[in-house]
Amino acid sequence: MSEVQRANRKHSITEATSVDAAALAAVAHARRSGSTRARVVTLALFLTLLLVFALSLTVGSYSVPLSEVPGILLGGGGGQDKFVITQLRLPRAVAATLVGVAFGMGGTLFQRLLRNPLASPDVIGVSQGASAAAVAGLIVFGLSGTALSLAAFVGAVGTGAVIYGLARRGGVNGFRLVLVGVGVGAVLTSVVSYLMTWADVALAQQALVWMIGNLNGRSWVQVLPLAIALAVLIPAAALLAPALNGLQLGDDVAAGLGLRVELTRLLLLLIATASVAFATAVAGPIVFVAFVANPIATRLTGGGRTALIPAALTGALVVLIADFVAQHLLGTSLPVGVVTGAVGAPYLLWLLAAANRAGRI
Repeated sequence: MSEVQRANRKHSITEATSVDAAALAAVAHARRSGSTRARVVTLALFLTLLLVFALSLTVGSYSVPLSEVPGILLGGGGGQDKFVITQLRLPRAVAATLVGVAFGMGGTLFQRLLRNPLASPDVIGVSQGASAAAVAGLIVFGLSGTALSLAAFVGAVGTGAVIYGLARRGGVNGFRLVLVGVGVGAVLTSVVSYLMTWADVALAQQALVWMIGNLNGRSWVQVLPLAIALAVLIPAAALLAPALNGLQLGDDVAAGLGLRVELTRLLLLLIATASVAFATAVAGPIVFVAFVANPIATRLTGGGRTALIPAALTGALVVLIADFVAQHLLGTSLPVGVVTGAVGAPYLLWLLAAANRAGRI
């Protein structure tokens, strides 16, 4: 090899190395920027959540000064202010926060795992399963309170298991699971409609309020099971989040990376279904919270990574704000699901229109 050839080869190797180094540096910079933005967004969402949470404790027909809230929460204070905060408003605010976290996390896992923005429990039948079980328990068996919540939980988990079993043949495919879920949800909606047609008017009204999604009268009895469940489900979801990123690349690539695809998918679906089931048992199927939490969080964080914590905080913020609006800004107290439905339905239409323009449907 001549000196000229050796020089050209050395130059080519040096040039290729510099290009690779520049590419790696660009990727590292993008990752650092994305991580920084995600942390900033998470902090901003958390602080906003604290602000709305505090407002929900102070605003109402009986106002409590914001300056007194920290002392009351730490065990100080007394009289009517303490009773209103600790017995009436705090359980409701905590319930709204935890329900939003559960819906936000569950919806994110469904959408990311199935790689479909429509794959939320509102669409794929899980919420309808909870509604059918609760309505049947209320109208047919006369259940109420904790028993009614348990029926809703069993209905959501059972429906999730049926959908998974029907969609599992030949390996679970996201599109197939969504279609199966839509079909199962339609059947369960028909069951609810049938039960409502011959139910007593008073029972039908109770069932309707429950199906809309409602936080009225929530106490620590309803909040405690959800808090315990989330204490287990959130760490489990965080532990499996890296595997979720691998599954989004497709089953073959995920298996090549060493993931146990079917087992991991089943565990993630179980966590998502349990999150939604516990939340629905507490507050009913509050519509569109699980549907919008992940897209909003993804846009805020500005990346394709799984924004699990931002989505959970977004879900909590959506429920808290919607409940605040439903209680204080509409002239009369309404169920929280009325507000989330009014906001979520136009978003669903916009998403379908955008997907249609892009040729995805």
